Amino acid sequence: MVQAEEGQGRKSLVSRQMSVSGAFEGSAEIAEARALARSFLTDVQAVHGLPVSARAMGMVQLVVSELVTNARKYAADPCLLTLEVSDGAVEVTVWDSEPVLPIVNAPDPDRVGQHGLEIVMAVCRSFEVHREPVGKRIKAAVVLADDPGGDVAGRLV
Repeated sequence: MVQAEEGQGRKSLVSRQMSVSGAFEGSAEIAEARALARSFLTDVQAVHGLPVSARAMGMVQLVVSELVTNARKYAADPCLLTLEVSDGAVEVTVWDSEPVLPIVNAPDPDRVGQHGLEIVMAVCRSFEVHREPVGKRIKAAVVLADDPGGDVAGRLV
């Protein structure tokens, strides 16, 4: 995995904007993509003081896992993952070189597997797919805080 954070070749135009990116080449690196998301959200909360609910922590890792898994499964080249905090949500963006857009299957409780995009769309505030000059870019946003004064990951009760 190759990783670049704000300040390492990236400059933010907004002082509260935070992001991290990584490139992933193998299926073994899917766990590294989840770890990057967990570390990023931990820093968002601890360093920048933004609330991150336990639900958001889990959902972002799930979305990252599903999107990176699909990219690694269907594209021959590495995929790029970017996590960016914007408007009270973390935007998960995955780019890969495969030009074929994903298809979301109709709900079918008897189908085994291929529910990843259904799940992503169910847990995200927004979901977008864009064809790029090379490949495609998928963006999904997960709200960070369930309740501004409520459930926050890592809070001791």
